[in-house]
Amino acid sequence: MRAPASSLTVVGREPDLAALRDEFRAASEGEPRAVVIGGEAGIGKTRLLEEFLAQRDAEATVLLGRCVDLGDDGAPYAPFAAVLRRLIQVVGLERILQAAGSGAGVLPALLPELADESAVPPRTGAERLYELVTDLLETVSAERPVILAIEDLQWADRSTLELLRFLVRMSERGRLLIVLTYRSDEVPRGHILRSWLPELERTRRVTRWELARLGREQVAELVEQLLGRMPDEGSLERVTELSEGVPFFVEELVGIDGLRSGDDLPETLRELVLTRFERLSDPAQRLLRVLAAGGVCVPHELLAAVYEGTPDELDAAAREALAANLLRADSTEYAFRHTLVREAVHADLLPGERSRFHARYAEALEADPQRSAVQLSAHWLAAHDVRRAFVASVEAMDEAKRSYAYSTAAAMGDRMLELWDRVPDAEELAGRDRVAVIAITASALRNAGNNERALALVDVALADAGDLPPSRRARLLRDKGQYLANLNRPGFADLLEEALALVPPGTAPVGDPLRPHLLTELAAQRMLAGTFDTAIPTAREAIDEAAAAAPPLRSVAHNILASSLVASGRIREGFDEFETADALSQGDASATLRYAVNASDALNSVGRYAEAVLLAESGVARARERGVERTSGIWLAANTAEPLIALGEYDRAEDLLRIALGLDDRTGLCAALQRARLWVWHGEPERADALLRRLRTPLRTLSELEQQTRLMVARVVGETAIALGDYERAWAETRGIGALPFRPMPGYDLPVMAAASRALAELAVRGAPLDVMGEAARLEAVLGTLREWPTAAAWSPVIAAELATARAAVAVAPDRADRVASALQAWEAAASAGELPVAPVHLRPYALLRGARVALAAGERSRADALVAEGRALAVEHGIRLLVEAADALAGQPGRAAPVATAHGAPLTEREEQVLALIEQGLSNKQIGERLYISAKTASVHVSSILRKVGASTRTEAVYLARTPS
Repeated sequence: MRAPASSLTVVGREPDLAALRDEFRAASEGEPRAVVIGGEAGIGKTRLLEEFLAQRDAEATVLLGRCVDLGDDGAPYAPFAAVLRRLIQVVGLERILQAAGSGAGVLPALLPELADESAVPPRTGAERLYELVTDLLETVSAERPVILAIEDLQWADRSTLELLRFLVRMSERGRLLIVLTYRSDEVPRGHILRSWLPELERTRRVTRWELARLGREQVAELVEQLLGRMPDEGSLERVTELSEGVPFFVEELVGIDGLRSGDDLPETLRELVLTRFERLSDPAQRLLRVLAAGGVCVPHELLAAVYEGTPDELDAAAREALAANLLRADSTEYAFRHTLVREAVHADLLPGERSRFHARYAEALEADPQRSAVQLSAHWLAAHDVRRAFVASVEAMDEAKRSYAYSTAAAMGDRMLELWDRVPDAEELAGRDRVAVIAITASALRNAGNNERALALVDVALADAGDLPPSRRARLLRDKGQYLANLNRPGFADLLEEALALVPPGTAPVGDPLRPHLLTELAAQRMLAGTFDTAIPTAREAIDEAAAAAPPLRSVAHNILASSLVASGRIREGFDEFETADALSQGDASATLRYAVNASDALNSVGRYAEAVLLAESGVARARERGVERTSGIWLAANTAEPLIALGEYDRAEDLLRIALGLDDRTGLCAALQRARLWVWHGEPERADALLRRLRTPLRTLSELEQQTRLMVARVVGETAIALGDYERAWAETRGIGALPFRPMPGYDLPVMAAASRALAELAVRGAPLDVMGEAARLEAVLGTLREWPTAAAWSPVIAAELATARAAVAVAPDRADRVASALQAWEAAASAGELPVAPVHLRPYALLRGARVALAAGERSRADALVAEGRALAVEHGIRLLVEAADALAGQPGRAAPVATAHGAPLTEREEQVLALIEQGLSNKQIGERLYISAKTASVHVSSILRKVGASTRTEAVYLARTPS
């Protein structure tokens, strides 16, 4: 007797099961993990998943969802609807609502039956939905590990993919294993998974592999399990040949008369897949034809409404299909055992059958108040009823927007536009004109992250907008500007100015906030560009025109004015405006978060680090209450991390920034810059450099638009290059400070100047072909324009000391001794300034160690030792590993006036000097790596470079040659 497939041991997949068990073990220990398994149709992905889930069912909460083969015509978040229903069964609705808290208003996006009167703004709804699902899974997994499995990812709608990406990247606290499967042969060029999967793999917690076909011995083992005996050699060879090692085909071939004779085997795969179907009775075949038109799985109630027959006839037909192993059933739905069977049956439908069945599904869905309008639209379109498909598409677009499924909303908008000319009364049925549909579709695309297409569509709308009122054209211009900004392209400010020209003062209807909104946006763009002289009057104009507008809009205008005033040096006036912005923001979460972001940034820029932390942390708490901690709240995490780094609280900053690496947008880029800074001072510059190089293109693009980002990139890349000993790169990144087009932002300019001055000093010491005196004078002149800024009291002495060091390096006798003495005095002043409240904690130990290098150059060993000891003690106290390493390297150096001279004239970098000092202590590459927080491979690279530069063949010889005066 033939064994049912479900009772078999999984053949040939033992390594895959073992790998899944390992991933589950890691997830159970508190490290969220994700596995993506690909493979062609019939290769056994579902069977493998079933076996794994069955093994883990006793120790984990298993949540299974399936994507259906309707693409953007599928109900948005369809697999997550099944997951949430299962979650409610496991923990109860009351607990779900309790865990959701204020975010419960987004639950109807997954389960419409939970709809209530809660209102969530569309732009924030998706963020809250994603965070809510993540929080729910993390909460449930605290008691018992959770396995979230989603099958057939190749059919997932974009909204489902976006939610999955968020889950994989942003879950931090749960014992969560996510297992995803997809058909690799259904991912052609241009398919969304082509870009989605590599993007997902950037997260280290993701493991991905593909299932291979079975070998001949594994086919034989599977056949023996299915039959309970070994077949004759000829039949086995024929099965192996025809199945090509695909388990599903092996099972189908064996299912033909128990493989009594190889003569009965079909010649084509289509014949193979349909063999069992064709052996069913006519009623059972008719049922499967109807089911195939509905998709891989269809709810029992819907199938009963569509099937032409009595309930008893339906049950009899279903039982026959179940017995033939073609159908599966649970308490709520029927599903084909394998999608290949459904595809073959559906392809075999006659054109008339297909239209008739789809029309029946549409009629049945129309009678269901909980229907999916997206599926209704698809069925009417397949039934060739254009008018009803159009009406359903209108409903579907609105439904998708309410569910924050913006890709689906855009797809329905596209469908409306395609059908527009075929429906005579389209405008009446849609309740809007064609330009409005284009604009709504573009907006949905923008919210879905497809700004390129949104931009193309809004251009079409503008081309058709000639007869529209000026206010509508102005809104389209504003929309186009936003899409350009999302793509980090210039032009937003110009488009806002063009839009404002269309609606001069006094022309907008009473109560219409269009003009103040446009002015506020324009002020924000000018602020970001660093043109505060124009941003300030524009913000004031926005405030004047927003007098009758809602408080949140007025709050944002005051907020932008405040930021611009502070950055331009009118600090007290700016913080007064921040108080107004704060008062007006109360009760509006978005305005409150925006206030917290800008005000905390301003506090940090003037050296009020502890206040900046408190304000940013309160904003993070509000973001958490609002349910957007891992989205909008990332801005505040970055803003909290920056002053925490200044205060030396690196571990707290690391905790805040860890999650931000899951984002690749502007928010994620700004957070990434802070994390790179953190890694540099934590003694991991190689790691920071790798991150910066990966993000080089988007960072450069954003820098071209935003002055603050431009300065932050210069600072972080400069500091990283200095830590790596690449002073030429550091100089190239930072030397532009003060050069046209230079727009002062003192709070950001000063650290960039410090990096530029350090790079200049190091290059001067190494004899680089630079006009050191001229460049030092230029930087000094720029510094003179920044001395009134609050943090200049801490930074200016450091910059002055670096410039003094640069001048000493190129001085010749008899001036050299005086120049060195002046540099030493300058570093003493810099170290004293490092004790000021506005000084970041690293400045004093940094100045002490830089002074020690100058003392060594002057031959003052005892003075250098004292400076190194004090600098190291402070670096250890504050956890500044980079400076601890620098102190250790200095402690092992003999006094000398220049860096190690080498056989090839290229001096050792600071990192190589650190490595050399550890070689001298007899440490291995692995030990050097552990001491310097780098890999053994990286340590080996540094050792090889030292050997090459000093002309040595052994490590001992390298130490001797490097330490022997030439």
